[in-house]
Formats: sequence, structure tokens, C-alpha cells
Amino acid sequence: MVSPVPISAPSRAPSAATLDAIRGGSFARWDAERILSWSIENFHPRLVLSASFGNPEGMVLLDLMHRTVPDVRVFTLDTGRLPQATHDLIDRVRDRYGVAIEVVFPEPADVVQMVREHGQNLFYESVEKRQLCCRLRKVEPMRRYFATAGVDAWIAGLRREQNVTRTDAAKVEIDDAHGGIVKINPLVDWTHERVWDYVRDHNVPVNRLHKQGYPSVGCDPCSRAIQPGEDVRAGRWWWENPETKECGIHVEEESHGSGI
Repeated sequence: MVSPVPISAPSRAPSAATLDAIRGGSFARWDAERILSWSIENFHPRLVLSASFGNPEGMVLLDLMHRTVPDVRVFTLDTGRLPQATHDLIDRVRDRYGVAIEVVFPEPADVVQMVREHGQNLFYESVEKRQLCCRLRKVEPMRRYFATAGVDAWIAGLRREQNVTRTDAAKVEIDDAHGGIVKINPLVDWTHERVWDYVRDHNVPVNRLHKQGYPSVGCDPCSRAIQPGEDVRAGRWWWENPETKECGIHVEEESHGSGI
């Protein structure tokens, strides 16, 4: 089992030239493999892959990266409400790739206070309460992680066709919400079919709930299987409008606590 890279590893913050290239959209025509190679060359070991273990995109990125860097860093957010299938996949990935998953948890006191005030299933009552739950269980733990884990750049599995809130995602961005580190989205121009072609061609492990009609698996009470013809994100927070279906990780909050 590979141990996580010590956070004392020297910082590899982006150079002025790299920042100019990001702001100028220089990476727009690069394919996923080239972007990942550039990311590893410029930021490893202070580069980390964000994987929910509930979407095939994260597993595709892990497989691609592991071919170049066997000690790739991977972190995931354990909200306390994940289905067992997701925990099982985390263990399968540990065994197959030999990576030590950096599991990030919410602050227990924050969750206790929220549940006492609003109940266990507050997220069904309003968008605001659902966003509060996401903020305490996902957004704030992720911010604490980035502030302490020695991270200069992170990789996400965003794709533009996933949701109306993601159509403008760039392949490489400056993540101002997390202190100006670099955010890398190598798969933004991949289709759903291309992701699954890669999974099948390379026998990539994925969440078993996908076979039960769940294209995307988040927290157990906030995910469901979809019906034929429904959008692939229809099973996430299905009681909300598409414009609000973000937890605050990938789309910056409009105001404190909004989660959008």
C-alpha cells in the first residue's frame, strides 16, 4: 500500500507563464492525456485527484494517471451518508491500484448542530437547507483539506454535458475559491459514451449501483436510479430544478451558505 505524500513536499505553485496560459485558454485544444501529463510534470506530488467513487469519470482519471504515476494522490469526501456500494468501491480501488485514499470527513460538531436544529432529512425541505447540508458535509471539509494537505493543483471529473451549470467549464482553471490553486478538468469535452467506452476497454472498477440505473451516486438519500430517456443527472437531488443541482464544490457559492 502506497502512503500519502507528506504535506511537507516543496510547493510547485504555477509560474507566471502558466497562469497566463490558463487565463488565455491555451489548454483548450489539449486532449486528456496531454493535460494529465502536463499536470503531473508541473505539480506532482502536490497534485491530487478528487474522486467521489460515485461517477465513472473519477475512475477513468485514476486509471489514466496511474499509468504514469503509480503513487497518484486521491482524496474523497465521506459525508457520513454514502451508500455501502461506494465504500466497497474505495476498498476495491485500494487493492487494484495500491493507492492510499485520503478520506476527508466533515467536522462532527457541525453535523451534530445541523441535525439537532433541522433534523436528519433537512435537505428535502428546501434548497437552502439542502445547500446547508452540502456545505457542512462537503464544501467546508474540502476547503479544510486543501488548506492543510499540501495541494497546489487538483483534478476533477467535470464534463460540460453533465449539467447546465457546467457548460462553461475550462480544461484548466484558477480555483479562487481554494486560494488560487489550479483546477484541472481533463474530461470536460468527453461524452458520456466515451467515458463508458474507456471503462469497458480498460476494465476500470466502478460503483456497482451504476448497473442498477444510477448514472451518478452521491449521498444515499440524495441519489436515485433514473428512467430510460432521463438526463444522466436526473437522479441527483431530483426534487430540485437543474439550475440548483450543485453542492458548491464545482460552482462557486453566490453568497455565504448558498452552496451554488
